[in-house]
Amino acid sequence: MNREEQFVITISRQFGTGGHEIGAELARRLGVKLLDKQVINEMAKRMNVVEEAMEKIESRNPLWRDDFTDFYRNYMSKAEYDGMEHDRTSHELFEAQAEAIRAIVEEESCVLVGRCGFHIFAEHPNALKIFVHSSEDCRKHRIAKKYDLSLSDAAAMVVDNDYSRELYTKTFTGKDWTDARNYDISLDVRKFGVNGAVDFLMKCIE
Repeated sequence: MNREEQFVITISRQFGTGGHEIGAELARRLGVKLLDKQVINEMAKRMNVVEEAMEKIESRNPLWRDDFTDFYRNYMSKAEYDGMEHDRTSHELFEAQAEAIRAIVEEESCVLVGRCGFHIFAEHPNALKIFVHSSEDCRKHRIAKKYDLSLSDAAAMVVDNDYSRELYTKTFTGKDWTDARNYDISLDVRKFGVNGAVDFLMKCIE
């Protein structure tokens, strides 16, 4: 990746690895945008939906495992937005998200966490694709501490969220989420911590 030119860094991560925090700190150190809230705003604009609707869509069914149509119709009916197109599907929503992300990245360098960024920018000429992982034991202890949960509850969260991310990736990209061939760097953060992981990644980038 060439820092002298416009670039995008994508971070895919197992649940409980601190991947989002790593992405945020990496963006801060590089002085570039972390794509998060802006993706929702851009999607809402492109789909002619108010931002509140887009946030409700993601919070209600963030992985889009079910068809988008029923919820979209129900929300728009209650909100009384006449003349809106109601025929949306979960795959159309994914494609709208991908287009929104590409449009943002065309304008400036960014760090993108999740959202199948490794797939969206698979052919990008100046992309660095990172996968953050760790042992299940390490992750459940981190989640238990972060959310004040028992280890058994934390372990259940780890399993459920990993499965959801795996299913989401397979559904919309046809690729194996944990396949190292999808990424330029695969990083086990067990001995690094968030700042240590960012230190290592910055050295790789430099």
